[in-house]
Amino acid sequence: MTSSGATSASWRRLEPDVRREQILECAVRLFGEKPYAEVSTVELAREAGVARGLVNHYFGTKRELYLEVVRRMVMLPFTDDVSAMHGPLRKRVAYSVTWFLDNVSAHGATFVAVTGAGGLGNDPEVEQILNKADDIAAGKVLEAMGFSADLDNERERAVLRAYGGMARAAIREWIHRDTMSRDDVHLLLSSALLSIVEDVLPTLSSQHA
Repeated sequence: MTSSGATSASWRRLEPDVRREQILECAVRLFGEKPYAEVSTVELAREAGVARGLVNHYFGTKRELYLEVVRRMVMLPFTDDVSAMHGPLRKRVAYSVTWFLDNVSAHGATFVAVTGAGGLGNDPEVEQILNKADDIAAGKVLEAMGFSADLDNERERAVLRAYGGMARAAIREWIHRDTMSRDDVHLLLSSALLSIVEDVLPTLSSQHA
């Protein structure tokens, strides 16, 4: 009785935004530990320490909660360290890759799960989220590397989106398959991005001038 009453009181003390974030954080962890089909809303509620009805209240269905997890994993808040985005190109490239790996590694298993085939498969809404994230990231990287992030620069953005696909594959090799170390991935992504910025994009620009 006392335990149940204490739990109920703790639910009441939590602000709605805090409670929602608590559920989302548990979902991030669970969807990284198990395939989508093996995670139930009952388990999500139990792990979050809330009533099952609150999961539905804040997120609707398990699928909608999963889509929110996908957004959390791939819509990374780009660095606000302005000083890091100035200086020599190699420094900016190294910083950008380090920042990306730091963010991904916080929930690496979940990132791999939601960007691969272990989630909802070829779900159109998941694809839409991933495509939007790729496009936003492409624009941010172009800006950080000193290029225009204008939406009209479709060819340049396409190159960076392709780079993003390689980055996800490298993360999978590191975190899921354990075939590469973090240093290996950093070297690969830094070298590839440097080549794109120094060689690929200028060549494309000159070809279509």
